[in-house]
Amino acid sequence: MTKDLLKELPALAAAQKKDNQHFFTQLKKRPPKKLDGLLVELDAEAFQQIDCLSCANCCKTTGPLFNTTDIKRVSKILRMKPKDFIGTYLRVDEDGDRVLQQVPCAFLHTDNSCSIYEHRPKACREYPHTTQRKFQNYAHLHMKNLAICPAAYRVVERLKERVDF
Repeated sequence: MTKDLLKELPALAAAQKKDNQHFFTQLKKRPPKKLDGLLVELDAEAFQQIDCLSCANCCKTTGPLFNTTDIKRVSKILRMKPKDFIGTYLRVDEDGDRVLQQVPCAFLHTDNSCSIYEHRPKACREYPHTTQRKFQNYAHLHMKNLAICPAAYRVVERLKERVDF
């Protein structure tokens, strides 16, 4: 991945917003057979080209949701009570979800590694959600991720090449 692509992502996503919205609308109306399998293939291709440790843009610009299980797991490895973990690291957002108080992520090291990687929240484990079942039902999420994650951008661009509407 080039640093240029990372810098260009927000502008590329903005320029293609209308086309991508149309694509996702069509994808939801007529999802191709075996879409989930195709996405697994495209995701694998993208991550052969993209090294998360050279990017970490997701950790630098967005905060994951923390569910109750995540809070218990992470607070335990940090040797904190869940209540203390919540007070130290989390806030409730406008949707009522628990998210990080600030970005970049408090667990991100300067070398882009994660201090809680083995215990990270489900949202981090699944990011950028390109292999999520029923991919077509989460257009709003994917539209946001196109401006953040080079891998998500590549997956959607390749998907547009492979699916003809």
